[in-house]
Amino acid sequence: MPCLEMTTKRKIIGRLVPCRCFRGEEEIVSVLDYSHCGLQQVPKEVFNFERTLEELYLDANQIEELPKQLFNCQALRKLSIPDNDLSSLPTTIASLVNLRELDISKNGIQDFPENIKCCKCLTIIEASVNPVSKLPDGFTQLLNLTQLYLNDAFLEFLPANFGRLVKLRILELRENHLKTLPKSMHKLTQLERLDLGNNEFSELPEVLEQIQNLKELWMDNNSLQILPGSIGKLKQLVYLDMSKNRIETVDLDISGCEGLEDLLLSSNMLQQLPDSIGLLKRLTTLKVDDNQLTILPNAIGNLSLLEEFDCSCNELESLPSTIGYLHNLRTLAVDENFLPELPREIGSCKNVTVMSLRSNKLEFLPDEIGQMQKLRVLNLSDNRVLPGMSPVIER
Repeated sequence: MPCLEMTTKRKIIGRLVPCRCFRGEEEIVSVLDYSHCGLQQVPKEVFNFERTLEELYLDANQIEELPKQLFNCQALRKLSIPDNDLSSLPTTIASLVNLRELDISKNGIQDFPENIKCCKCLTIIEASVNPVSKLPDGFTQLLNLTQLYLNDAFLEFLPANFGRLVKLRILELRENHLKTLPKSMHKLTQLERLDLGNNEFSELPEVLEQIQNLKELWMDNNSLQILPGSIGKLKQLVYLDMSKNRIETVDLDISGCEGLEDLLLSSNMLQQLPDSIGLLKRLTTLKVDDNQLTILPNAIGNLSLLEEFDCSCNELESLPSTIGYLHNLRTLAVDENFLPELPREIGSCKNVTVMSLRSNKLEFLPDEIGQMQKLRVLNLSDNRVLPGMSPVIER
């Protein structure tokens, strides 16, 4: 018999075999959990509670289709069926007028039925890892939607009126085939997290600058060549990932992102950073590794809250003396550059615990290194340091 978890108004919770174990009219089952039970179909016992069932979990089974009777469970508020073998979502889902959360991720569903619009109470949809190629216009009538996850699908575009989903706070569309965003998205004034990583954008969509409350933006693994000044209009932005693009220049106006804490620019084609980067006073993480930088601006020293700095795999021949002002720095990585020496001011970075200088041209270290009392790991491998000095020093 399949395993089953049941929850009643009397707080009876446990792993039980089928529903027949419950007898008596006083039990009102509201939650059933058949996850990881090796099921090939929805158990018939579920339908015994179609009037009271509010949450149904069928995660990680081998269910290929959903029976019509399931959609008589009109009290259902959460339906979770990820990691199954569904190939479609039946039109009868329109009957679930009280549904608030739907998880159909990791199936083989190719599209949403047009009448998904009838599920007007939906607030969360998780549909990642499905071969969904487009969203029906009816999808944009889900006006209560706050979270939408459609990562790893086949989307090439979004509906023109996608901006109707004005309550969206989280939108994840990673690993699709998107090249543009609809202009109507400027209406998404409550959107805080937007993940567009691993798509096919060649430029930053213009509409982004109008999404003023955006706090987290992923645009990594696209084909961007420039980080335009318009990004500076996102005053609330805290996290920005632009790594693994083809960015050659960062506009001066990036300084407008005054709340930015994490800036990831790894694996691009940057030859320099603008001095205005020093105006990002709240920055705690800066990653510019795997670029073509030949010099760092002195303004780096203005990033007084910086805790992690990675500028490995560049063409640096020196570090600015202003690096000594980074008193909150914890981790410094400058691997695979061309440094012949370190500035004496490095000794003022007294909170650094890990410093990696692998594969440079260092022949000696300044005496001021001794002032870095919290340093626990110092990697000097593949350098020209004095004979007898260990390539990796731990204390």
